[in-house]
Amino acid sequence: MIPFKAPDWSPTVDPGMRILITGASGGLGRALVDMLLQGPDCRIGAHGASKRHPSNDPRIVHLTKAFNGANDCEALVNEFVAEVGGIDALVVLSGGIHFSGHWKDMPEADWARDMDVNLNQPFFLARAAMAAMQGNPSGGRILLTGTESAIHGGSAMSFPYAIAKRGTECMVEGLAREGAPAGVLVNGLRFGYIDSGFHGRWHAKTDADMKARAELVPLKRPGHVDEAAALMTFLLSGWAQFITGQMIPLTGGDWL
Repeated sequence: MIPFKAPDWSPTVDPGMRILITGASGGLGRALVDMLLQGPDCRIGAHGASKRHPSNDPRIVHLTKAFNGANDCEALVNEFVAEVGGIDALVVLSGGIHFSGHWKDMPEADWARDMDVNLNQPFFLARAAMAAMQGNPSGGRILLTGTESAIHGGSAMSFPYAIAKRGTECMVEGLAREGAPAGVLVNGLRFGYIDSGFHGRWHAKTDADMKARAELVPLKRPGHVDEAAALMTFLLSGWAQFITGQMIPLTGGDWL
C-alpha cells in the first residue's frame, strides 16, 4: 500500500462564489469547507441538521435545519440566497443509513426514511437551487453524491441506500439536461470507501472492520476526505465548465 500524501497545492473556485453545502458537519463536508477556505474569498453556507462546522471564519454562513419535506429543503436554499444575495453552487453531502441490518427485516418506516434522506431531499434541494440559479449570468453548479456499490446491486445491509443512490444517477442526468440551457451544470460523485467516518457513524463499524474493508480495495487503503474535497472543488472550479451529467468515480479501483 502506498499511503496518501497530500500535494502542495489545492484546486480553487472563482473568487466570490456563493456555495451551499448540506451535510457540512460530516467528514466530507468539513474537508470541503476547509479546502474552500484555503482558496479565494467566497461565501460558504455550511449546513448541518443539528451540528455546525467548527470554524468561525466570517466567510461561513452557519445554517442548522432538519429536513422534513420539500418545504424545509426549499427554505434552506432561500435562507442562504437571502443571506448572501444568490447561489452559485449547491453540494449535497447530507444523507445516511437508518437501519443497519438485512433488508428482509427492515421496517417500512426505516425504508421510507432512508429513501427520503438519500433521494427525495437531494431532489428538492437541487430543484430549489436550480430555480435560484436560472438568472445567474454564469449559471451554476450542483453536485450530488452516489456510491459505487449502487451500480453493483448494493449490499443486503444497505440496500435502500444503494437504490436511492442509483436513483441519484438518473437525477444527475435529467437535471443536467434541464439545466444546460441556463448554464447550470449538474454532476455527481460516485464514492467508494472514503475514510470519512460514515461507516462508523451509520453502521457502527470498528477499526478492524474498516481495515478489512480497505483490503478489498485494489490500492489497499481508503480514500482520504481531502481527495474527495479536491475532486469536488475541481468540479466547482472554472476548469470544469464542459462537464455535466456525469457521475465521477472516486473508488481506488473498488469493484474491479
